[in-house]
Amino acid sequence: MNIYEELQARGLIAQVTDEKEIRELVNTGGARFYIGFDPTADSLHVGHFMALCLMKRLQMAGNKPVVLLGGGTGFVGDPSGRTDMRQMMSPETIKSNCDKFLKQIGKFIEFGEDKAIVVNNADWLLSLNYIELLREVGACFSVNNMLRAECYKQRMEKGLSFFEFNYMIMQAYDFYYLNEHYGCNMQFGGDDQWSNMLAGTELIRKKTGKDAFAMTITLLLNSEGKKMGKTAKGAVWLDPEKTSPFDFYQYWRNVDDADVMKCIRMLTFIPVEEIAEMDKWEDSRINEKKEVLAYSLTELVHGKEEADKAKATAAALFSGEGDDSNMPTTVLTADMIGEDGIGIIDLLVACKLASSRGEARRLVEQGGISVNGEKVANVNHKVPASLIAESVKIKKGKKVFHKVTL
Repeated sequence: MNIYEELQARGLIAQVTDEKEIRELVNTGGARFYIGFDPTADSLHVGHFMALCLMKRLQMAGNKPVVLLGGGTGFVGDPSGRTDMRQMMSPETIKSNCDKFLKQIGKFIEFGEDKAIVVNNADWLLSLNYIELLREVGACFSVNNMLRAECYKQRMEKGLSFFEFNYMIMQAYDFYYLNEHYGCNMQFGGDDQWSNMLAGTELIRKKTGKDAFAMTITLLLNSEGKKMGKTAKGAVWLDPEKTSPFDFYQYWRNVDDADVMKCIRMLTFIPVEEIAEMDKWEDSRINEKKEVLAYSLTELVHGKEEADKAKATAAALFSGEGDDSNMPTTVLTADMIGEDGIGIIDLLVACKLASSRGEARRLVEQGGISVNGEKVANVNHKVPASLIAESVKIKKGKKVFHKVTL
């Protein structure tokens, strides 16, 4: 099975500009393609995961990736999929985030001569002359067409700033620049980027007369149509300091039954033929499928050793077997605990099991908290310092476990 057909079989392809040409390019290793990553946070998250996996798959098939870090576009921020304007970041923050992105991307992509390269659009966007841009690029864009784009339409009611309105032009210019200087003939991205990507292919055609291509990948949605990769704590990050390997494992271990096979198909590198056999498994083996998914993705992001630890910790918590030493842990200092201990509300907030005292109170009142196997029903309950010194296990709901030590 060729790579294009494999992408189809995995349900990864959403939209393409020219299917025949794209199929030929990627199947023969002729694609010099780019995917952009705007440094909107200090870590990549599950939302970037699909793009990283796609880039890895295409590189394995002989195609040449160009990783584009958005050190320039990060100064503006993409309005696609947003209901409000992104918070502006300082140049120092943007650079720091780009550096951290590159370190994480290096776990998926092989860089080197005749392999993958990395570029930063700050190198050309920040030095652009405004009048020159208006003359050379702005003249190629129709405002009417831009306003019909989905990424802008959804913002028109609440207000779209001129600041953000320029983002499509910047992304299109990126594709044009990469085409001229690095021979990029394809751009890949999430399906919410379709309008911006078409703008790039059209700009290249108008400025050079050459053809360039675009393909979007299916957004990772659950069976209810909502984006995956969010928890009560927020995004599921690829940085182990922000989302521990165990929490990452547990996120995939606890996905809804209806989403398991889709995630295995779209995200793992398990051969399509093996996935077809898993599709035939009895419903009683659903937990086995979830363990395959969780282990495969944790190994891919954090390595085999961390995946083994996460699996062992999960076994210790849910079946009483295995090593629980890698359970997510919060270490409290003595000054955080009074002589008579620490209140359960303060403890939940300190462990980030609740984002506020109000949420912590609701969790206790609803019977969702246990300490060392005993359910806590009193919001005024205090956990003794002596108990914390020996380490305490907190259980939130049915699936979230946390350890507290002094």
